[in-house]
Amino acid sequence: MKNSLLLQGILCLALGVLLLPSCKDEDENPEPTTPNIVEFAQADPNFSILVEAVVKAELDGVLSGDGPFTLFAPDNDAFQAFLNAAGTNTVANTPKEVLVAVLTNHVVAGEVTSGDLATGYVSTLSETAYGSAATSLYVSTANGVQLNGTSTVTQADVEVSNGVIHVIDEVIALPTVVTFALADPNLSTLVAALTAEGLSIDFVSVLSGDGPFTVFAPTNDAFQKLLDSNPDWNSLADIPSDLLQTVLLYHVTDAGNVRAGDLQDGQVVNTLAGESFTINLANASGPAITAGSNTANIIATDVQAANGVVHVIDTVILP
Repeated sequence: MKNSLLLQGILCLALGVLLLPSCKDEDENPEPTTPNIVEFAQADPNFSILVEAVVKAELDGVLSGDGPFTLFAPDNDAFQAFLNAAGTNTVANTPKEVLVAVLTNHVVAGEVTSGDLATGYVSTLSETAYGSAATSLYVSTANGVQLNGTSTVTQADVEVSNGVIHVIDEVIALPTVVTFALADPNLSTLVAALTAEGLSIDFVSVLSGDGPFTVFAPTNDAFQKLLDSNPDWNSLADIPSDLLQTVLLYHVTDAGNVRAGDLQDGQVVNTLAGESFTINLANASGPAITAGSNTANIIATDVQAANGVVHVIDTVILP
């Protein structure tokens, strides 16, 4: 009996000795953990200005949270260029509220990898002055990935524990309604019309102002239909300047930031042209506009800028 107990003791002791090195190795070589968004940026000196801005904006707690988030992260060169252009030059000199608005304009809810990105609009986490409306972001995948027509993704799909990071070469400024017209190739003819020679109004300057504006933006095809309606019109240059200016003013209202949910059937919209049109929500093919001389379908809604909102239409409406 004593011999049996002694043998058991020796075996237990030997087993313990064999296991000790294994436990020690595990303690000295723990499994690597994936950093969250803030931890990743803190560990990379190329994002030191971004980290400084996130901390001053008190967003480090949010971006360390569960998420998931998609962050378009400007590197130091991009952020410094933004600060220089803003005239503040440093994060310390930049108001906190500006940093909050701009930084959240780089964040999208959910984990959106490069394979998930598609040309079109997504909503950011940047709150505007218009209730719960957040700014939109125009993504183009025609040639790599470009954001709002200016910022390019230089490194995609950096995996972090609470989402994904895409590195960009330019800070994404808060958009105006003009930003989306310039960024979206489907609205290039509208941009050409707004900047046409002979107009007495500088539409780009006006629509880059405080607003808020609600713009009903005709597509390129809509403008082509307008040109096709008159045998004397082969290009925008053939449309009399005073008529073109009136038509452009007819697509803008300064009645506020009127989102799709604010539109009502039979609602009369007063425009900058001094003329009005009517919203038709009972239209079989979706929301439409009954204008003075024709009708248009609203084919995309709630493209949100910091100074207003854009709804895309399939026809140039006429007073």
